[in-house]
Amino acid sequence: MTDRGGPRLRGPAPETSDAERVPDPHEPLRALWDPTRRNIGRPRTPRPERDARKQSRLGRFVTMYGWRAYAVPILLVVTVLVLVDAVRGGGDTADENLGNPGFGELSHSDSTNIVGVPPVADGNFADTVPSGALPDGGQYVEAGAKTWHVVPGATGQVGQGTERVFTYSVEVEDGIDTAGFGGDESFGRMIDQTLANPKGWTKDPRFAFRRVDAGDPMLAGDGPDFRISLTSPMTIREACGYDIQLEVSCYNPGIDRVVLNEARWVRGAIAYQGDIGSYRQYQINHEVGHAIGYETHQPCEVDGGLAPVMMQQTFGTANNDIAMLDPEGVVPMDGKVCRFNPWPYPRG
Repeated sequence: MTDRGGPRLRGPAPETSDAERVPDPHEPLRALWDPTRRNIGRPRTPRPERDARKQSRLGRFVTMYGWRAYAVPILLVVTVLVLVDAVRGGGDTADENLGNPGFGELSHSDSTNIVGVPPVADGNFADTVPSGALPDGGQYVEAGAKTWHVVPGATGQVGQGTERVFTYSVEVEDGIDTAGFGGDESFGRMIDQTLANPKGWTKDPRFAFRRVDAGDPMLAGDGPDFRISLTSPMTIREACGYDIQLEVSCYNPGIDRVVLNEARWVRGAIAYQGDIGSYRQYQINHEVGHAIGYETHQPCEVDGGLAPVMMQQTFGTANNDIAMLDPEGVVPMDGKVCRFNPWPYPRG
């Protein structure tokens, strides 16, 4: 009898040949019993024949890099054009025509007349111009003690000096507080770095500078060639004059001083658009330019170009503004307007 309630006994499962067996994708890989057999499992679907031709190198490049393949050659062409333009001196037309702005005639007169101030006003022209007004800004000392102290420090010679090595000292008027712009040492360092800059006066091999202080044994009995002295506005008025009622700096050979107006050192000039650092470099280079022999001021030479460093940029960079102060002077009322420039050789 058959036990209907018990488990049904089964006989051995029929054997399946290797050719008939379909691999279960969830089973682990198993080694073949007969490794010489091929085409086990489902037959492989034959690859369709390709109608497309094999791609060229250019085609493979485009396929691999996409839009970059077109951008790279364009960028290369643009780069080459920029380099060619730079080599040819490309830039705005004023710069191409201007080169480095010019200077007046160099002279070494023995005159003790003050150099670098506006002409004496005689009532026939403006005694001031809006572009020469002192901008708003930081605090400065209105009146110092009319005496100066030397800022200690010395440098080696900068520049070739084939014709002249000028010695200078750095001084600050007693009563001026230089803490607001780094102290006496910072003021002296600005002077040294400006005169040593390759865009400065030492670009001309005739000139060299060397800073000395009071104890320098190489000083002649009369002291340095000139003293670069930070000076209060009221003392400036005695050293430079105040017939034209503008804050100025000047070179006064009678006292061997390049006097730099502290009010301008702190606040700059309208033409410099708040760039105090560049204005200070201009202030130094312009007045030292007078001290080394460039007594004559310069006009704006090319409309839109860089102003010559010997232009009176403190009063503006438009010829018309400066001509209002001196209609008979070297600056014509021709409408030309320059860009501010603190350097004798701005293109080095």
